[in-house]
Amino acid sequence: MSPEHLRDAAGIAAVFGFFAMSWFGWAQEKPPTSWLWPLRIGSVLSGLTAVAGGLLVWRHWSDGSVIDESTGPVFGVIVGVEFAAAGLGAGLLAWRRRADLMSAWIAFVVGVHLFPVAVVFEIPALHVTAALVTVASIASVFVARAKSLTVSAVVGATTGPVLLVSAVLALVSALTR
Repeated sequence: MSPEHLRDAAGIAAVFGFFAMSWFGWAQEKPPTSWLWPLRIGSVLSGLTAVAGGLLVWRHWSDGSVIDESTGPVFGVIVGVEFAAAGLGAGLLAWRRRADLMSAWIAFVVGVHLFPVAVVFEIPALHVTAALVTVASIASVFVARAKSLTVSAVVGATTGPVLLVSAVLALVSALTR
């Protein structure tokens, strides 16, 4: 992760750390017992990364950012489309009585939305995170079925680490400037 601006790197660390913690938490919905401690540790590390990133954002709020009057609205539209797609898909899955697939759908939408975010933020490395989250969301359904696991456990156990590693790389980038 090498965003041009320190504040953007710190922001990525904060946001990805927070959402990594969320995915590690979602993975704790009926995981194998042997996964519990690694998931808990992942949650704690993600939370610490989010806090560290958040403090750096706060400390460097007046520094430069790729988010300005032209990129801000584009980013807002991308996030709005993401939320709409995630919500509509989750609603449709609930209506079809396939709530077990909601975590995979949400992860898929998150992964796909990171591709245009990478372009807007001008951070090519975000394409790697986007691809890994997208692939994890799809593969997790098949792995969960093959191993008789809950989809949410597998999706969270794959998406959480991807976001945590990305968050830590962004935090290191911010701290080493």
